[in-house]
Amino acid sequence: MKAEVTPRVHMEKHVPLGQVAPLSQPFVVALDPSSACNFRCKFCPTGDHGLIHSTGRYQGIMDFRVYQKVIDDLVEFDAPIKTLRLYKNGEPLVHPRFAEMVAYARQSGHVLRIDTTTNGALLTPELSHDIVDAGIDQINISVNGMSSEQMEFYTRTAVDFGQYVEQLRELFRYAKAVEERNGHHCEIFIKSIEEILSEEERQRFFDTFGEISDRIVLEHISPAWPTFRFSVDVPMKFHAGNYGQDAYERKVCPYLFYILVVNADGTCSTCIGDWPNGQIVGDVRKTSVRAIWNGEKLRQYQKLHLQGRRKEIPFCGACEVVTYGTLDDMDADAEEILKRMEAEK
Repeated sequence: MKAEVTPRVHMEKHVPLGQVAPLSQPFVVALDPSSACNFRCKFCPTGDHGLIHSTGRYQGIMDFRVYQKVIDDLVEFDAPIKTLRLYKNGEPLVHPRFAEMVAYARQSGHVLRIDTTTNGALLTPELSHDIVDAGIDQINISVNGMSSEQMEFYTRTAVDFGQYVEQLRELFRYAKAVEERNGHHCEIFIKSIEEILSEEERQRFFDTFGEISDRIVLEHISPAWPTFRFSVDVPMKFHAGNYGQDAYERKVCPYLFYILVVNADGTCSTCIGDWPNGQIVGDVRKTSVRAIWNGEKLRQYQKLHLQGRRKEIPFCGACEVVTYGTLDDMDADAEEILKRMEAEK
């Protein structure tokens, strides 16, 4: 197997947040190209159309002019943003101008790294070539089964598994060809969920995708979406986090302190887990990205967490990502971070 078996997060590049928060600019801008998805996965709220409709959440793609404004706004920060993450609620490749989005950000000089997470079903050879040529740095692919039947069961969508594998093979082949030609490395990372695969299927996953990816891993499934429960019975390894880290509840959620989240309609959420877009701290159509990041609305949420009052916020209080989906533990630094916030004023 060619691929390295490692978690999705680059552990060696991790910066302990407790030592540096509050940040004058986000490490990551997580922007949702599309809140709609071509799959209807049983373990994702976007897959439940009735549920999403009941919340009133915008279902569609981001207006390209809004996207351009977000990227242009980043010039107000002192340095380029470390990572532009083109993914939140939906399937990014539903956006017909996804490759242009990558190219626009790359040419702006305002971001150092661009990545996305996709189910991979829409990665035709032409689209794969366009995205790699646009200058994306990492493509994370979620594989939801090891056969057409298994993928349809979990995604409620018909998928030709053989064709699916060949599409990913071509993506990897082309990424390597481009790297050889111009030196730009586009990392292909493929993951699946350990708990939905049998022992034989897990081995077949590594055998199949380990030859057509740079990194590969089986992640643990965990409650990733507050207030949402899976519509399928999947055993969860509650003793371990998504990346195999120790699972224990943090009082302070790190996501509020290093990621700015821009929804497909241009509103900004407190964090990537805000799937109904109910905790809004700004709107990039009306306010600059920098003003939202340093704004009082986001600061108030951060302060409640630092004061040990996270559970007073209904959505944050119901969130289990602080137990299973984060690496940082900022609890011991909370008081000092609050002092630094006051000194900022």
